[in-house]
Amino acid sequence: MHPKALLQACGDLLEQVLKFEHPADAVVARWFREHRNLGPRERATLADTVYAVLRRKLLFEHLAASGSGSRARRLAILGFPGPRDFLAAALDEQEKRWLAQCDAVDARDLLERHRHNLPEWLAQPLRQQLGDEFWALAESLNEPAPLDLRVNLLTDKREDVRHELELAGLEAAPTPYSPWGLRLGGKPALHRLDAFARGAIEVQDEGSQLLALLLEARRGEMVVDFCAGAGGKTLALGAAMRNTGRLYAFDTSAHRLDALKPRLARSRLSNVHPAVIAHERDDRIKRLAGKIDRVIVDAPCSGLGTLRRNPDLKWRQGPPLVQEMAARQAAILRSAARLLKPGGRLVYATCSFLPDENEAVAEGFSADAAGFRPVPVAGLLQHLGVAGDRLASGGDGGQFLRLWPHRHRTDGFFAAVWQKA
Repeated sequence: MHPKALLQACGDLLEQVLKFEHPADAVVARWFREHRNLGPRERATLADTVYAVLRRKLLFEHLAASGSGSRARRLAILGFPGPRDFLAAALDEQEKRWLAQCDAVDARDLLERHRHNLPEWLAQPLRQQLGDEFWALAESLNEPAPLDLRVNLLTDKREDVRHELELAGLEAAPTPYSPWGLRLGGKPALHRLDAFARGAIEVQDEGSQLLALLLEARRGEMVVDFCAGAGGKTLALGAAMRNTGRLYAFDTSAHRLDALKPRLARSRLSNVHPAVIAHERDDRIKRLAGKIDRVIVDAPCSGLGTLRRNPDLKWRQGPPLVQEMAARQAAILRSAARLLKPGGRLVYATCSFLPDENEAVAEGFSADAAGFRPVPVAGLLQHLGVAGDRLASGGDGGQFLRLWPHRHRTDGFFAAVWQKA
């Protein structure tokens, strides 16, 4: 595609995304379906431009104010990836001069908001939590996330799969914390690999793998993934259980559970039982009350821990949604806890940075739920052979799991653990 046509397409797509009427990934996917003539390189350029603008929206809007042409075109120019000489072929002389002026701006001369590119309602609590580390986090959020895989240990060994990927020309390294994970360089077409087709690998962030590891699901047990979604943790738990026992994957969305079906078929698991529930008080939940060995609640949340992958979230959400989520999370956690038998383990998790969705919900449950003893995550991770002191937080002996992109190269995750008396 000619540079001018490609830049025009980037601007047109950005115009749709920046309405923030739908998630950015859904808008981009729909655009690709409607423009099937686009090749892989054009698609990559379009997606990279959109996500660069979403990550650095405040800075790019500040710089765009001095340019000419439509807002979407100016933003597309600033976010356009790749060699400058290719982009220059799409610009007139005035745009070239303006872009050179933008490139010459010294970051030290910018306002803080143009450097961190976060809305103030989000920047403030992150500063309070991290202090001087805030800037390292902000910088990490403006970079793409790595691609992590989970090896299906039911069928394959991690080192064997790593070697197989290397023979296919892919650089793969063991994840530093999860014993199940591999981290890839670049964004290869995984669906073309035999390892993917036969279910030896699944895409799953290392942090998400650690959440499943915390549950420590065992052979022959009754286990519930209470908010299963597309089933990433469900599949990890099923493999950890060695395809024995009974593993329920509950979710209120049939659409999300439908995404589990092809993954489940590849995994060779037969102990997984997906089920759509109406709400956290569904009759299915009542019938299983007091019968379950382990429950994980990866609760619906703001998703702000995934900003490297979903940077539009910081512009599409705000404090009212966070407060609404916190109330919903507390209700879901209380209902899920009823499933456990005496001695059972409960894990509450989110992919959020915010204490309102994390520590506040966990501490509220500990205060109100009689018969549940908090289990310090640091000791549990050490027992599991993971460097718990590097991953846990809390002034009372590493009570919670806290994962940060700038520290651990995972998405942002939180987890708390209890045992029922």
